[in-house]
Amino acid sequence: MPVVMTLAGHDPSGGAGIQADIEAIASQGCHPVTVITCLTVQDTCNVQRIEPLADYLIEQQAETLLADMPIAAFKIGLLGSVDVVQAVHRILLQAPDVPVILDPVLAAGGGKGFTSDELLGAIREYLLPLATLLTPNVPEAAQLAVRGETQDEHAFSLMDQGCEYVLLTGTHAPTERVENALYGDGKRLRTWLWERLPETYHGSGCTLASACAANLAKGMEVSKAVAAAQAYTWGSLQAAHKLGRGQWLPNRLYWRQA
Repeated sequence: MPVVMTLAGHDPSGGAGIQADIEAIASQGCHPVTVITCLTVQDTCNVQRIEPLADYLIEQQAETLLADMPIAAFKIGLLGSVDVVQAVHRILLQAPDVPVILDPVLAAGGGKGFTSDELLGAIREYLLPLATLLTPNVPEAAQLAVRGETQDEHAFSLMDQGCEYVLLTGTHAPTERVENALYGDGKRLRTWLWERLPETYHGSGCTLASACAANLAKGMEVSKAVAAAQAYTWGSLQAAHKLGRGQWLPNRLYWRQA
């Protein structure tokens, strides 16, 4: 069973973050191991507080696992500070041949921003050059790209900044259907169109990136891994629960109930 290491924040609501990653990775037939990067105070409505962990604690968590298990993929989520970014960078350098899936969590679904110019600069410098697959939504791609006006231009910029592949998701674009596009080799490789579901969801990006990581850990080719991860994520959103006062929570175990 391939082992996937997720480095992400803890979401007490269970909608996003480490818990979302665990459910998505396990659903793809991989074993998740977890490194907490941040503690958060949040619910299904929004995030009230983020508390990044000390860099040495993050590194100790990861190094202990790296010494014990063969890690087949890294999935990176909420970072929270420049120190965390640099700690994650040092961890990734210890396993240079392992695929890195980076979900640039720059804002909560409720709207609260998680980033600053310094943090964006650190992500660009330390993590984009190590990313096998970057999975931004449209606003995140615009924030991280150093040039461009269109979605395609942002994706091309991100590849120039070091990402091998970019999966640009269109959930935030004003289109009738959700358009997701995979970029690699300096061009748009493939486009998928998905029915736009009626609700807003907490943790869809975490779900997608984690499923991509698990599929790559199993040795799937990138386009096939991304396609399968999108189908799984859409299924989890279609079966989502309204458990709190805010966004709906993906049902990442929907396949057990089919």
